[in-house]
Amino acid sequence: MTVDTGARRESPRSKRSSILTAAIEQFGRVGYDHTKWASIADEVGIGQTALYHYFESKAHCLLTIMRLELADSVDRFVSATENEKDPEQALRAAVAAALRAEPIDALQRRILQNHMDLLAQPRQSEKEEAERLRSRELVQEIEQNWTELIERGIEAGVFAGGDPKILGRMVLAVVISVWRWYRPDGTLTLAEITDTVTDTAVRMVRA
Repeated sequence: MTVDTGARRESPRSKRSSILTAAIEQFGRVGYDHTKWASIADEVGIGQTALYHYFESKAHCLLTIMRLELADSVDRFVSATENEKDPEQALRAAVAAALRAEPIDALQRRILQNHMDLLAQPRQSEKEEAERLRSRELVQEIEQNWTELIERGIEAGVFAGGDPKILGRMVLAVVISVWRWYRPDGTLTLAEITDTVTDTAVRMVRA
């Protein structure tokens, strides 16, 4: 789970991280619509009114969770690929980084994929809208990163010709689709899934 160090410096007494963790667990397992805002307060051990010190609504909390995951996705991609000169190895590293997760990370990514539609329409709340707009910027950055990686491979003759933007989106779609169905207690391990998805992504673009 990504800690929101950019928004504010938490005091030792802050409940923000605990609220985010509880919300991820409940949104991911019970579903956002079926999670009562008060139940998150109960799990963290604070009154419901105290939640509003950190998030003005359940939707604000959800959008924050989504924005944090998108920001973490950008960081993982950059860390995995910035020193890898070979485009195919960079692609393999990018897929592996995208699919590396602890159980709570998998929940957070499932939440993101299940609620991407929230980013389409403006929010009336100023805080919710700020999270939505930043999330949209991060989505564009993620798509651009994958596009540029594919474009680099095409220019090097390692990947087949074509529209790098379309190819990048296709590869990215295969990768992120995992979070819609993957379960930590399922029959397939994340390592097995990563191997299959990586090979699939390489086959999609290889010359």
